Amino acid sequence: MNEPIVEMSDVLKLLNKQTIVNEVNLSVKQGEVLALCGANGAGKSTLLRLLVGIMQPTKGTIRIKGLEWKGHRREYAGLIGYMPDDYRFGNGLTARETLYFWASLRGLPVTRADEVLAEVGLAHTGKKPVSSFSKGMRQRVLFAQAMLAKPPVLVLDEPTNGLDPFWMNSFIKLIRSVKEEGHTVIFSTHQLQIAEALADHAVFMNNGRIELDDTTESIRSRFGSRGLHDAFEGLFGI
Repeated sequence: MNEPIVEMSDVLKLLNKQTIVNEVNLSVKQGEVLALCGANGAGKSTLLRLLVGIMQPTKGTIRIKGLEWKGHRREYAGLIGYMPDDYRFGNGLTARETLYFWASLRGLPVTRADEVLAEVGLAHTGKKPVSSFSKGMRQRVLFAQAMLAKPPVLVLDEPTNGLDPFWMNSFIKLIRSVKEEGHTVIFSTHQLQIAEALADHAVFMNNGRIELDDTTESIRSRFGSRGLHDAFEGLFGI
């Protein structure tokens, strides 16, 4: 059985004296795809920001491959490819120039940037600046930069927001391909059909707490044939 690559223990995050993430314990195995589900404001994005080191927990520990952010920042960051839920592209750069810049920060050849641009269907966007792209196209740029270094752990915050059905299917294929290569994927979503299509493991959050943490197979057995949809209705009455 694969060992955990990500481990969270008693993670608490307070902001302005409000509890945003409440005593979360979570373990994710190498090569697993985990879907973090829940309504807006459930704490999903905050938990991912804590995981990637953008925010630090008020209490508790987070480890990737046994490393904590404090004391091992460079090594820790090198294990992660992070796609935020949104990003303001305002520098006038094209998709290729943007990926070349991020590749240089990672010490990667520009050929790798060209590869990921092709994978997400943005190889032929020419001189059009990313700031003028549609929401779905900007999402693809962000996904491409997360994949640049082929990191052991991909952390994706609402990655399918704004994608049309064609690229939604392409995203599913890309994540399955990444999983086959042994990478771990953790993504947040409110689109349960995407979680159902991809996840080995699902976590439902509400008010900063984990309400359900199980394999998708066990969730189907417990809640019914519609799996995560039935679980969501059963947990939250919606």
